[in-house]
Amino acid sequence: MTRTEVASALGGVFASLPEASARGLPVYRGKVRDVVSGRDALLLVASDRISAFDKVLSTVPFKGEVLSRVSAWWFERCSDILPNHLLPGGGPASLGLGRATLVRKARMLPVEVVVRGYLAGSAWRDYRAGLAVSGIALPAGLARNERFPVPIITPSTKEDGGHDRPVSGAEIVSSGLVDAELWREVEKAALALFRRGQAIAAESGLILVDTKYEFGVEGGRLVLADELHSPDSSRYWWADSYERLFFEGADQRELDKEPFRRWLAERGFAGEGPVPEIPDSVRAETAWRYIQAYEAITSENFSSIGSDPQSEAELAARIVSERLL
Repeated sequence: MTRTEVASALGGVFASLPEASARGLPVYRGKVRDVVSGRDALLLVASDRISAFDKVLSTVPFKGEVLSRVSAWWFERCSDILPNHLLPGGGPASLGLGRATLVRKARMLPVEVVVRGYLAGSAWRDYRAGLAVSGIALPAGLARNERFPVPIITPSTKEDGGHDRPVSGAEIVSSGLVDAELWREVEKAALALFRRGQAIAAESGLILVDTKYEFGVEGGRLVLADELHSPDSSRYWWADSYERLFFEGADQRELDKEPFRRWLAERGFAGEGPVPEIPDSVRAETAWRYIQAYEAITSENFSSIGSDPQSEAELAARIVSERLL
């Protein structure tokens, strides 16, 4: 896909799943995903909404399709580590709807599990301010974007409104959010998934810097849910320039939506106050970065499975009728 094709799609974004497509079933709308709830399964439809600083701000063409297809690609490569919630025939390619996945219902754990391999992002901001990172007191003298000797787990709570709250693993257990035995299983699975992700990313010349996992319990077993190693849930850098840029103290070459967040921050927006007007040029460039991420991660050329928002909504309605009702 070319930059011109991306720019020409700015007016045809999939902003949200129409209520009619749910065929009367309940719909939960998150920042990005619209979730249709059937008796035993869920249809996750990733919209083209883009959020930053926990706020939905605009739309980016092809974004939802990239997220769903990248996650399905990773689910397939990590299923031996931990079962995931994807139903047989429930992937985007099988459904014929690139932005959708059909999944089992699970009792979701009330925490997001962030694994970090490098001192970057919010972890660096907290460290620079002299704060612990999710209860972890890091040693003095670390530099921005420095690699940790071993990855660390920095969870956060899931908040219905406002910003998610960093929390330590010990606090998760002591507060009863997750019992001790299950939390040990979560930590073990998260680190194993992250190691697998880093190894596969390295084969494509990428560094998986950090990522967010969500887990649930289904049929008495721990399962991986939501998304996996996508450009929204993960930070990627290009490996070939990491050492040079690190020693120069320069920004890394990124393959995620961090430049979009930085564009907002440069204009004084970090989640509060008026949102700056986001021009089409920024939306198109952000969409192009998502497509670049898809191609770099999967080593496949991106060609959209979708056609137009109306046709995709009609297909979603048919999937709901055939698989959820």
